[in-house]
Amino acid sequence: MKNKINIITSGCSKNLVDSEVLMGQLEANDISVTHQSDEKSNIIVINTCGFIEDAKQESIDTIFHYVEAKKKRNY
Repeated sequence: MKNKINIITSGCSKNLVDSEVLMGQLEANDISVTHQSDEKSNIIVINTCGFIEDAKQESIDTIFHYVEAKKKRNY
């Protein structure tokens, strides 16, 4: 399977801009990339911040979600 990257963005709007820049760089290098997609991917990048307590918890929850999905081979 060719690498497919799913970028998950949480936190502030700056993170969304950073994710969009990263997606553009990956696509420019012929790497398949999606954003917050339910499509199966073999690489997940979680782009977040740790300055706000709610954002920290959201990040932790997102990481655990994808760890469980990987264990079940859903990603």
